[in-house]
Amino acid sequence: MTTRIDARFAELKKQGRSAFITFVMAGDPDPATSLEIVKALPKAGSDIIEIGMPFTDPMADGPAIQAAGLRALKAGMTLKKTLALVRAFRNGDSTTPLVLMGYYNPIYVYGVAEFLADARDAGVDGLIVVDLPPEEDGELCLPAMKAGLNFIRLATPTTDDKRLPAVLANTSGFVYYVSITGITGSAGADSGAVAQAVARIKRHTALPVCVGFGIRTAEAARAIASKADGAVVGTALVDALRASLDANGRASGKTVDAVAGLAAALANGVRAAGQVAE
Repeated sequence: MTTRIDARFAELKKQGRSAFITFVMAGDPDPATSLEIVKALPKAGSDIIEIGMPFTDPMADGPAIQAAGLRALKAGMTLKKTLALVRAFRNGDSTTPLVLMGYYNPIYVYGVAEFLADARDAGVDGLIVVDLPPEEDGELCLPAMKAGLNFIRLATPTTDDKRLPAVLANTSGFVYYVSITGITGSAGADSGAVAQAVARIKRHTALPVCVGFGIRTAEAARAIASKADGAVVGTALVDALRASLDANGRASGKTVDAVAGLAAALANGVRAAGQVAE
């Protein structure tokens, strides 16, 4: 079964370019503004959108994305409301792939079978659940695949050739390569090291390999996109959102444009790169 993610990568391959993938936190800084931001991203050039599921203990996230999750939770965001945001987005956009990214606990509490049915019904295309290793595939990965959702796995600089086959076994959609060790937003990506890592992963899989963590500028996006099948940007967009808030930490008239404007500049960087040579 071809998902929206598969279809988007096939389309990008024809165009000869890499994907620009954006991450924003659902409900940040409030549910209504969050929906406007997500709606603005495809127009700004985002090919795939990752939507964070707010959680109280986001261990892989740096301070910026942790703060975004806390703003969202404070504004009353829940997993049910995150799915409602997806549904509302789908009313006007039936083609942009949406990936929910976060941690297993909220899904477990929701109920796996119910969550997968509701996510599929809302228009979710894939999941990235950072705290479920391949050894736990029976928990969520295999049921998600059965439900028609891509389950996207993270590979890191410490994922060696021995570990890679396990990581890739039930992965679909794309492989998300974390370009740095550590938390989000903590360092810049090195395009030379990324090129080697992407080549190594591609020896094990035919899936697109997209690179995230440490991409903050159009130049960095271009450098990474020239070496990979996609560049993922999250912290920089979340920082732009935070900088646009008023003195009380609420959305201002500049908030949506601040995120969309930076996304457009980064998208131009990705498009300037063309696509990594196969």
